[in-house]
Amino acid sequence: MRAVVFERFGEPAEVRDVPRPHPADHGVVVRVEATGLCRSDWHAWQGHDPDVTLPHVPGHELAGVVEEVGPRVTRWRPGDRVTAPFVCACGACPACAAGDQQVCERQTQPGFTHWGSFAQYVALDHADVNLVAVPAGLSFATAASLGCRFATAYRAVVQQGRVAAGEWVAVHGCGGVGLSAVMIAAAAGARVVAVDVSPKALELAERFGATRCIDASATPDATAPDPTAAAPAAPDPTAAAPAAPDPTAPHPTAPDPTTQAPTAPVPTTPAPDTAAAVREVTGGGAHLSLDALGSPATCAASVNGLRRRGRHVQVGLLPSATGTTPVPMARAIALELEILGSHGMAAHAYPELLRLVAAGALRPDLLVTSTVPLAAAPDALAAMGTAPGAGVTVVEPWS
Repeated sequence: MRAVVFERFGEPAEVRDVPRPHPADHGVVVRVEATGLCRSDWHAWQGHDPDVTLPHVPGHELAGVVEEVGPRVTRWRPGDRVTAPFVCACGACPACAAGDQQVCERQTQPGFTHWGSFAQYVALDHADVNLVAVPAGLSFATAASLGCRFATAYRAVVQQGRVAAGEWVAVHGCGGVGLSAVMIAAAAGARVVAVDVSPKALELAERFGATRCIDASATPDATAPDPTAAAPAAPDPTAAAPAAPDPTAPHPTAPDPTTQAPTAPVPTTPAPDTAAAVREVTGGGAHLSLDALGSPATCAASVNGLRRRGRHVQVGLLPSATGTTPVPMARAIALELEILGSHGMAAHAYPELLRLVAAGALRPDLLVTSTVPLAAAPDALAAMGTAPGAGVTVVEPWS
């Protein structure tokens, strides 16, 4: 089969012929019809993930057709249209028994623990636990994002972040996962502040429901407000949010992402201090804030932009030479902030997400802004470090 392979971290990858995988007894081999290009793939190529061994095939966000099944697989057959969470859970450890397969103690991940989906075929483990059926009306390019970015954003906003209608939600970094978070929070009836350095990304964030946009291009990389300082005076943040429908349901006033932007553009604020700008436009700080990029600067800005008793969700990976990333914990203590992580979403949690997609309340298809053949994937992967682009790029291995 054809696949993208790199022999050394950070050095150019290439497309070459490699052996086709075989399924484990509990696994399947999937013919990959579409695979998303994610910043996590760039981290793997850079050597930031200790699970990656060389030579390596990246790719973890995929959709396709079951080609071959192992003898212990009972729920899936060749020809089934599927995707899978990037965390393939074992189904037997204590975390899995508690329903927390996204933090499985014996997880495998295509593109990290073994060869991934920048290839014509990929092996997936414990298929009966991890595969998710792709509805006939959903394209493979759209379904691929459900394996990582869109599902990750959904769990980060709805389940970990506990978004409520009427709340202010700040999203720092409007790439694929960030734009997904903007769309999901807006559909839940939240007021969304999008933060990015790219005008194109902010334009897409506005289209997907952001009510305010902050241009962070002037932000000094190492500058953040005093973490011990209290946020500006604001309405009581402990008060209950306005009465609202189930936050997973489409909100009646949520913008339709298929329509053109309103005549009056969403205000875009140039911000040398993004945390201060978020606090200003939200009247005291966001109730919920996500770092969807993953950098010390965006992590600090997300925490520092919260109001009292606000919730920070770290979604973007935070590689560090020392293995740790500074977080404004003095502010977290003083304002009783919640610091949360979010790591994908278990397969059993997909039905509600798929229901919202089927109903048109969520439109992951609109996030796909570029489709490239396998031959273009090495250059696109390398570009993620300097010019990640706006929206989602999908690789089609058979084109």
